[in-house]
Amino acid sequence: MGLTKQYLRYASTALFGVIASQKGNLVYVTLRGEKGRYVAVPACEHVFIWDTRKGEKVLILQGTKQEVTSLCPSPDGLHLAVGYENGSIRIFCLLSGEGNVIFNGHKAAVTALKYDKLGGRLVSGSKDTDVIVWDVISESGLYRLRGHKDAVTQVLFLKEKNLLVSSGKDTLVKWWDLDTQHCFKTLVGHRNEVWGLALVSEEKRLVTGAADSELRVWNISYLQEAKDPDEPEPKKSKGLLPASAEETPEADEAVDETPEERLLSCSKVGSIMREGRDRVVSLAADKTGRILACHVSHVLSAEEEEEERPDVGIEWSLQEEIRRVTSIKASAKIKSFDLILSPKGELKATLMLQNNIIESYTLNPSAQIPQATRTSKITIGGHRSDVRTMSFSSDNIAILSAAAESVKIWNRSTLQCIRTMACEYALCSLFVPGDRQVIVGTKTGKLQLYDLASGNLLETVDAHGGALWSMSLSSDQRGFITGGADKCIKFWEFELVKDENNVQKRLSMKQTRVLQLDEDVLCVRYSPNQKLLAVSLLDCTVKVFYTDTLKFFLSLYGHKLPVLCMDISSDGTLIATGSADRNVKIWGLDFGDCHRSLFAHDDSMMYLQFVPKSHLFFTSGKDHKVKQWDADKFEHIQTMEGHHQEVWCLALSPNGDYLVSSSHDKSLRLWERTREPLILEEEREMVRTVVVAGETEGEAGLAGKKTIETVKAAERIMEALELYREEMAKLEEHKAICRATGKEVRIGTQGLLLCCFLYSELEESLLVLPFSYVPDLLTLFNEYLQKGSEVELLCRALLFLLRIHFGRITSSGLLVTVIENLKKTTISKVSEVRDMLGFNMAGLQFLQREIEAKDKVSFFADATSRFEEKRRKKRKKEKLILAVV
Repeated sequence: MGLTKQYLRYASTALFGVIASQKGNLVYVTLRGEKGRYVAVPACEHVFIWDTRKGEKVLILQGTKQEVTSLCPSPDGLHLAVGYENGSIRIFCLLSGEGNVIFNGHKAAVTALKYDKLGGRLVSGSKDTDVIVWDVISESGLYRLRGHKDAVTQVLFLKEKNLLVSSGKDTLVKWWDLDTQHCFKTLVGHRNEVWGLALVSEEKRLVTGAADSELRVWNISYLQEAKDPDEPEPKKSKGLLPASAEETPEADEAVDETPEERLLSCSKVGSIMREGRDRVVSLAADKTGRILACHVSHVLSAEEEEEERPDVGIEWSLQEEIRRVTSIKASAKIKSFDLILSPKGELKATLMLQNNIIESYTLNPSAQIPQATRTSKITIGGHRSDVRTMSFSSDNIAILSAAAESVKIWNRSTLQCIRTMACEYALCSLFVPGDRQVIVGTKTGKLQLYDLASGNLLETVDAHGGALWSMSLSSDQRGFITGGADKCIKFWEFELVKDENNVQKRLSMKQTRVLQLDEDVLCVRYSPNQKLLAVSLLDCTVKVFYTDTLKFFLSLYGHKLPVLCMDISSDGTLIATGSADRNVKIWGLDFGDCHRSLFAHDDSMMYLQFVPKSHLFFTSGKDHKVKQWDADKFEHIQTMEGHHQEVWCLALSPNGDYLVSSSHDKSLRLWERTREPLILEEEREMVRTVVVAGETEGEAGLAGKKTIETVKAAERIMEALELYREEMAKLEEHKAICRATGKEVRIGTQGLLLCCFLYSELEESLLVLPFSYVPDLLTLFNEYLQKGSEVELLCRALLFLLRIHFGRITSSGLLVTVIENLKKTTISKVSEVRDMLGFNMAGLQFLQREIEAKDKVSFFADATSRFEEKRRKKRKKEKLILAVV
């Protein structure tokens, strides 16, 4: 057997350059006991928590691979629920930064998350049109609600009622009764997608925002209160007021108890007309329901600086009239926002902008003319636009990244931005030998020379008549070449010139030669010995010229679309080209023969670079991936997944140990070559797919879904049961021997580890388990219940098994005895647990009464309930007076 070539794996070590991603939403979080200071934002697959006062990153909640799409803090401020692109949900503890609770139930991205009033339940909405309610305490899914025909955009729990309201892109707003798990009312007044919901005015009003200029306001009447048995019926006569003082003429229909409206009536009472005509992005209200904020997508005209404008906020007065307070004008398009009302009555709003910025504003809603004031702005951590070019310094320490507005220099070890310099739209760049200056080629055809020590722009040269697409440093390090959209290649040399403002000479650039071509130049590269010059043109060919005479040498043709990137190996024998046709071709530079053509990416290739002193090379593309290839064996070595949008460029360090890449998701990623060997056969074996079992259709369904983790959990259960069967067989043999010899039978403690799975994936793991293992599992359940261990978990698993295997269990005569024993044991153990809980509750209530009697204070919950009881009695009296009049 021949030797197997091994490669070293490149692993992602850092994510930097991103302040906030665009897919998720921004939320306020409570950290270190402070409210209104810290915000959590999505940062690709991670969650960053920023201190808005200091502009510093204080905590990173580490994710895996999937991009964050939704955030929601718990009511107690201790946890943060995070939804991901693949439909999974993780709950992080903000004290430790760990996320141990994982929910898998959605098949597509999570678009909405919301906790209930106490934080015990979490509801999630997704692009797969399903709404799932999760039990956070028991770490399990309760049920799945089906009814929307398009992506769910918002979900809200009602605080006092066990009801849920959801909106979707199918133009519907649905009311769900969580006791019966069905939709009892659907609002169909919208003509297009509903993007936002907000409950205001003590949950008596529902505000909905859609893709038009109208915010619809709905009146909510709870029918249980309207049908109070202690209250006499009002007289039905003309001219009398309705039963509720807040109802409009439409409310007469709300009292009719139809089968669809047994719980509440929701009728439209009016509309709020907005200034803009674009769709509502989101609606939000503060915890008091007094301030409503509307975030819209309206972009003002160019004369008004094209600023994004959310309407913040709308205050509900005592007369139930809506008064507009003010508008916040941000410096760029707004992607998400959150607001909080301080105890002093000051409104704080933090905005996440599209250009990788976080801005915070404050205003006083009760002022005569409220004005929003910007208090902080977080900008240092990244670029405002996509990074289109990157370079490494010769000492492997400094990283250059350039975008449409600035050039930044990063320290590779600390990932801190050590220099920021304003520039034009940059397309290519390089470090000048010596690493004291950098050169940037721009979209307007200019060359900009910067001094790194001072950060000053030393010189600007109009190099090309069109975009300057590429540049390459000569091997003797005395100059470089540039190629642009003006169909020419220019040769440049470094020189020292006298500076008017300084006695010492400074570096400058001097043009020496020009090579005119027939097509636009997309990429240029010197060969390592500087004898040849490779040029990719817009006509899909690559032409090779002699450097000294500029005579034509070779033409490489075979790509169907233009070659956007190429590179020459360090020994000068191979040239690799990447094209918009998604293929990479490996050529011999001596005769121009094509060694191999490989299908590399699922979209256009954007950058290609060889690893120094090897025939390995990296490619990046618009399919969000970075790949490594072997140009000798023509094999794909590794796919480095991490970016969530198009990868524009990459750069390799001179020693080949580090790779940095940039993407449209505003992130820069650093990859490091590890000492871990990478074997291709093992990599291919790790690729596996799981077939998801079919689900039954209906309005309510199982919350979870089948994943690789649930399959592995079922396999662990089967392995444990196989061990149990072997031990039981050995035990029977031991009993037979003891009976034959007349010895005493000694039985050791038998046990089975049931915690082979996450609590949140219990049902899905048992669903995969074959029925042949169920009888042994039921027998073990009986033994464990008799011992009184894990009663709640065992009852939950037992009920699920009985529900999915009811027919086969009842038809099996061998399981009758087991089921009878389980019935007796379960009833007795559940009664014991119930008695214990009741005793504990009685003890806590006794302690509560003792504390109240001793300290003469009442607990907040009791005080609130008494206050609500007084208000309810007061409303009854008012209704009685109206009925008598």
